[in-house]
Amino acid sequence: MTDFVQLWLYLASTPLFGLTATLLAYVLAHTLYTHVEQAPWANPVLWSVVVLASGLAMSDVAYPTYFSGAQFIHFLLGPAVVALGWPLWLRRAELRRYGWRLLVAATLGGAAAAGSAAALAWALDLPADTLWSLVPKSVTAPVAMGVAQTIGGIPALAAVFAVITGMIGALSASRLFGLMGLGHNDVDWRIRGFALGTAAHGIGAARALHVNADAGAYAGLALGLQVLLASVLIPLVAQMWS
Repeated sequence: MTDFVQLWLYLASTPLFGLTATLLAYVLAHTLYTHVEQAPWANPVLWSVVVLASGLAMSDVAYPTYFSGAQFIHFLLGPAVVALGWPLWLRRAELRRYGWRLLVAATLGGAAAAGSAAALAWALDLPADTLWSLVPKSVTAPVAMGVAQTIGGIPALAAVFAVITGMIGALSASRLFGLMGLGHNDVDWRIRGFALGTAAHGIGAARALHVNADAGAYAGLALGLQVLLASVLIPLVAQMWS
């Protein structure tokens, strides 16, 4: 037993630990996700986070130690986001046809997401820095952190709100779309994907990609549009507000 503890402590202090733990947690979570036919509650991102957070807490491994290895996977987020452009390139003709309508929908959707967050924070009488951290909740976490810092929020808190928002969107979208009467035809898949990417950014887009190619492509488009719009409009509105 003593030898095992010493081995664990040694592995936990090396960069290999973070990389291996992340890959193992995701592979196991994705296996479960596939086994239950991609049920929303089995979202592999959610359960990977739960397993890793629980493991770090129980083993008393500091997050910087874990991230020294996990950063290699974190680096791949950039290429992964860029790769979302390929499905859009394949659909470039229809995107040109619906371009202005998609831009208007993205603007209204982003305004609804940010506005509802601000209204909720105001109704709950939350501190100003918490309110500004909540406003960019529907933008992917790295951008939400930058926006929050610009408008007087707390970047770390903004990242937490963004991840929680993405998780809620990925877990609840199928049921909500069903209640709204959206079916599984080509047009409805595009609407589903665009709405999910608008409200739940990258985590929502990942869920959409698992379910349908058209939904995934439009979710990726919505994700990109929200990044651009939020980066420009939220600081501008915040400056006018103050």
